[in-house]
Amino acid sequence: MSNQTSWTMRALDKVERAGNKLPDPAIIFLFCLVVVWVLSAILSNFSFSAIDPRTAEAVVVNNLLTGDSLADFLSRMVTIFTGFAPLGVVLVAMLGVGVAEHSGFISAGLKRMLDSTPKTLLTPMVVLVAIVSHTATDAGYVLVIPLAGVIFYAMGRHPLAGIAAAFAGVSGGFCANFIPSAIDPLLQSFTQSAAQIIDPDIQVNPLNNWFFNSASTLLVVSIGWYLTDKVIEPRLKDVEVDGDPADIPKFDELNAKQSRALKFASLTMLGGLVALVAVLYPNSSPFRAPTGELTSFTAPIMQSIVPIIFLLFLLPGVVFGFMSGTFKSSKDMIDTMTKAMQGMSYYIVMAFFCSLFIDAFGKSNLGALLAIEGAEVLKTLALPSMVTIVGIIFLTAFVNLFVGSSSAKWALLGPIFVPMLMQLNISPDLTQAAYRVGDSSSNIITPLMPYFPLVVVYCQRYVKSTGIGTLLSLMLPYSISLLLLWSVFLLAYWGLGMPLGIQSNYIYPAG
Repeated sequence: MSNQTSWTMRALDKVERAGNKLPDPAIIFLFCLVVVWVLSAILSNFSFSAIDPRTAEAVVVNNLLTGDSLADFLSRMVTIFTGFAPLGVVLVAMLGVGVAEHSGFISAGLKRMLDSTPKTLLTPMVVLVAIVSHTATDAGYVLVIPLAGVIFYAMGRHPLAGIAAAFAGVSGGFCANFIPSAIDPLLQSFTQSAAQIIDPDIQVNPLNNWFFNSASTLLVVSIGWYLTDKVIEPRLKDVEVDGDPADIPKFDELNAKQSRALKFASLTMLGGLVALVAVLYPNSSPFRAPTGELTSFTAPIMQSIVPIIFLLFLLPGVVFGFMSGTFKSSKDMIDTMTKAMQGMSYYIVMAFFCSLFIDAFGKSNLGALLAIEGAEVLKTLALPSMVTIVGIIFLTAFVNLFVGSSSAKWALLGPIFVPMLMQLNISPDLTQAAYRVGDSSSNIITPLMPYFPLVVVYCQRYVKSTGIGTLLSLMLPYSISLLLLWSVFLLAYWGLGMPLGIQSNYIYPAG
């Protein structure tokens, strides 16, 4: 091992030790909630010149420690928790996935898949599937990441390396995908309205970053493949898998009964997919948006991804369970759902405190102040175009550590970044691409991201001592590499005159 590699390992070990000394994630969210309350009370006494682009008025920090604010907080506490979007996504999806897992369907399917999958290509396939999962919004967090741990473990590799690789693809490579998704038209809508501040006639295409996102897929897969096999897994070689054997999937050879059950269960899942395509195909499909689009956020199909995942795993799981003999009665099926929810109990506790913190942070306007002030500093520096692009990437990555929602950040930053860079002859398409690179790269290193604690829970299934520091030390190499290499890739891509996507009708010339 080279001195440089040894230094890297020692540095990551220090990050892990320091991170694992942090309190439990639930306590961190509680502590952050108190900090937000105190800061809101202090900063509410000051006036700020930063203009909120959503209201065209100066940002005002709201005091959350007034009697009215505390009364409102207590009266809404239950609805804040029950309305926390990631909670419903995780629990509903896990009900179906739990049936498929505990019936033995997933284990049997993975066993068959692993028999024909070269071990050397496992990592890039996991990262690629994780990237493609963005098409189904948050499905990757509740489906791909835990399955990656199962697959790596079954192949005799460290399960935490599989979870890290999938997390890097799902969240770290969030803007890399060769399949358009609902996030594309959502961000485009903010970009277009911001661009029209300078040019009222400009039209920005919803796929304005499609070519760049597609090319980025190869970059993210390559980075994920190299780091997983050369950095992350070697570092885990001495980390013992000490999880409860009952919770770790077994991959015994399939008997004739199980093979027959797998065949019919797989046909059930395939039939469900064919039926879904048949329903979606007609232009008059009720699952399409009024405009006929499938990828628009207004399309019912985009709001139905989690229920579809629930059904696509529930039905084959039930078929496999009864045909293989795992299920003797309907009660056995319900018991598997109960067991799946028991495994989510720790995440539910963390989600409670996380939801309260995120709500308070938004109500206080501290996130808006942080984002707008940072953008104004960048604007006043008047740096060269290429340096400004890099500055936007790094500023976005920093803001992302505190404000997780991609669309919420762009609603704040877009009306500042887009008009500012248009005046420097930089197209809105490029500005949006730079934002997406910064946003994606830092997703995997902020414990304040709602799904970060869930990934910790996935890791604890295999290594009980896994903490925030463990996961942070695993994901830091991915984050730093993505941030640096992706920034260089964007600048090179732009400098070579490569298309960012299906271009808008009016583009400010680059450079």
